[in-house]
Amino acid sequence: MKKNILTILAAAALVLAACAPKQTLTISGLNPADFEDTRDGIPVALYTLTNASGMEVCITNFGGRIVSIAVPDREGTMRDVVLGFDKIADYYPENNNSNFGALIGRYGNRINQGRITIDGTTYQLPQNNYGHCLHGGPDGWHYKTLQVEEADSKHLKLRVDSPDGDAGFPGEVTAFVTYTITNDNALELEYEATCDAPTVINLTNHSYFNLSGDPAGHAVTEDELMISASGFTPVDSTFMTTGEIAPVEGTPFDFREAKLIGADIEADNEQLRNGHGYDHNWVLDTECDDTRVAAELYCPATGIDMKVYTCEPGLQVYVGNFLDGSVTGKKGVAYDFRHAICMETQHYPDSPNKPQWPSVVLRPGETYRSECIYMFSVK
Repeated sequence: MKKNILTILAAAALVLAACAPKQTLTISGLNPADFEDTRDGIPVALYTLTNASGMEVCITNFGGRIVSIAVPDREGTMRDVVLGFDKIADYYPENNNSNFGALIGRYGNRINQGRITIDGTTYQLPQNNYGHCLHGGPDGWHYKTLQVEEADSKHLKLRVDSPDGDAGFPGEVTAFVTYTITNDNALELEYEATCDAPTVINLTNHSYFNLSGDPAGHAVTEDELMISASGFTPVDSTFMTTGEIAPVEGTPFDFREAKLIGADIEADNEQLRNGHGYDHNWVLDTECDDTRVAAELYCPATGIDMKVYTCEPGLQVYVGNFLDGSVTGKKGVAYDFRHAICMETQHYPDSPNKPQWPSVVLRPGETYRSECIYMFSVK
């Protein structure tokens, strides 16, 4: 009798297991259940965008972070080409200080000594990087939980409500970022913002790309890069722009023709020493025309190619000079030195204090708009 009861119970367990909902992993291997949480009183989740070509983009509304981008290589194998984490808790600042895949605001990049002056009034911002304000300060938008305005399989629209005085910035700001996947394997990022008092805005995305899909074994110095820029903005030893726009011609910063990222990165050059490699803003020749290619990244190992389009005047390129293997990301991979590249479309660093450069001031009645497109293909 006991044996029969055990047999019946085992059979019932099998039936229940078969009927129970199964966890479906994303193409990139993420489990959406690992991203379910509540933070700042707002539900957190993983949102998956897909297209007819099989491309997949996964985003969480915590920090508006792109968690994965899966695209086919030249053999048709799907590769996850951005760095990140396997679960939402690893994105929280108490566990990791990171900006992997994040929406950066109110001001992407650095502001000198964390000070801005608008209409004669000076505001003090956080000083979290060599005495400067970097990426909106230590509590920037990359650590905020964003409201979900719209979500389907093709696009995700998120909202940020930033109060007056947020990280010292003046004015109440309402901002939106919309992620859209297209059938020609592009990811479009559209930003907009309004304010109730004069402020500064410079939004960008901080994804770390490795087009090999193998950040454990492949350094981005082995990849080819083209940047449509005749000039760049030099920096001092604290990464602060000097106010100069220098020509790239005859320097390691000339990427007008595609070349290996590692070709000149160890050259005897003061700017490379100041940036610990490439960590600079290029002044684009595209004249804010988002139909012209601003930059192109190509991985010979996989054949994956990524073109960048933007309406912004600048592009910050950072090649993972401060990755040191101390952060463990997706699939247990330790992210190592120069095993990723960031390509951040933006206004120039410290534009609020450089009146000779395009303005980043936003006023009531105006709408800030910006666009960045990452388009993937194979060669």
